[in-house]
Amino acid sequence: MCLILFAWRPGHALPLVVAANRDEFHARPSLPLAHWDEAPGVYAGRDLEAGGTWMGVGPDGRFAALTNIRDPGQPLGLRSRGELVAGFLRGDCSPQDYLAEVARRTGEYSGFNLLVGDTERLCYLHAREAQPRELGAGVYGLCNAALDTPWPKLVRARQALAQRLDTPHPGNLMDLLADPTPADDAHLPNTGVGLDTERLLSSVFIASAHYGTRASSVLIVQADGRREFHERRFGPNGARLGEVSLTL
Repeated sequence: MCLILFAWRPGHALPLVVAANRDEFHARPSLPLAHWDEAPGVYAGRDLEAGGTWMGVGPDGRFAALTNIRDPGQPLGLRSRGELVAGFLRGDCSPQDYLAEVARRTGEYSGFNLLVGDTERLCYLHAREAQPRELGAGVYGLCNAALDTPWPKLVRARQALAQRLDTPHPGNLMDLLADPTPADDAHLPNTGVGLDTERLLSSVFIASAHYGTRASSVLIVQADGRREFHERRFGPNGARLGEVSLTL
């Protein structure tokens, strides 16, 4: 994932609401959201190049998602970041224990932000800080820097999520993820990728021939544990490829 917007509200009728975009090169093969036959209770898309995933749910209310850290000068990790999401979904560690274990070996991966949670807790790890923390109730945004770094698209999309929380449903959450508006040049971050690329990456929804938003995902969790999980997939230049909707 390259943009994750989420409301974490323990005790609320809808304790977790997530809207997220996965941005990736179109040439990288992947499978759509589905049940993983070898991992009972796990539902996620799958990266066919390395075998992991970017966002998914698992048994006992487990949820995990990650974004990368945008830094062209960072060393390439020896392991795929997608295995961090898959590992939590398949396992039985608590969110705190899992992130504590991952924090001891962040150097094996390129930079990442990792969210993991269950019905009781939602926890966050920024690879470069290597200090897991439990999140309190709130509305958050995660892009390719750190939690709530005020990049223009994150600020705009987080506000859009907050405005929809009274009546969140898949359609209006997908709408906020489809925003193609680029940021003004004066407000662009400088992450070392060049002005043209900063412009391309500054919109919530990214469309180009070779790189862009590959999937928009919406997860709505209810207090009784029921989950709605929706995925809309895209090809080059934003062409819509298909949708999956699951009730779990």
